[in-house]
Amino acid sequence: MRDSRCVDTHKHLHVAVAIDHNGARLTEHSASADTASYAQLETWANSLGAVQVFGIEGTGSYGVGLACFLRRQGHRIIEVNRGDRRSRRQNGKSDTLDAEAAARSILSGSATSVPKNADGLSEMIRQVKVARDTARKARSTAIIALKAVIVNAPAKLRESLKGLGDKVLLERCAGVCPRIG
Repeated sequence: MRDSRCVDTHKHLHVAVAIDHNGARLTEHSASADTASYAQLETWANSLGAVQVFGIEGTGSYGVGLACFLRRQGHRIIEVNRGDRRSRRQNGKSDTLDAEAAARSILSGSATSVPKNADGLSEMIRQVKVARDTARKARSTAIIALKAVIVNAPAKLRESLKGLGDKVLLERCAGVCPRIG
């Protein structure tokens, strides 16, 4: 059995709950999603005794910064899945209850997943791929918008652009100067 500190993560605020090895809830703590608050959260957790494990919900999204910070401090991290929705409906939804449920899942041994490091070469490659995919989607959206504008353009302009491929269409449109007055 082990004491655990679990954190329900969100975009701007994280809520942590500590339970002891018998399942007794010790206390809770809220922290902003920034490095200074991560350090305060770690200090709070250590003030309750030796931390065996930190359970973090959302280590691939809102909790990635906290997970990386705590891992660099030498703590063991366990990925905790979101709690049972049926239980959340029956008992009410609160970040504190979610964090406590996460801590209990670690205590029971049902949460055992070690999250990805989210750093190193593979993470850099993933970030480049995300940027590339985003740029490709933005380019497609821009071309679709341009073609929608051309549909409503004056006939002479519309006919001069008819049948052009995307690259030539973009080059031609980039050279068009509007006449004012």
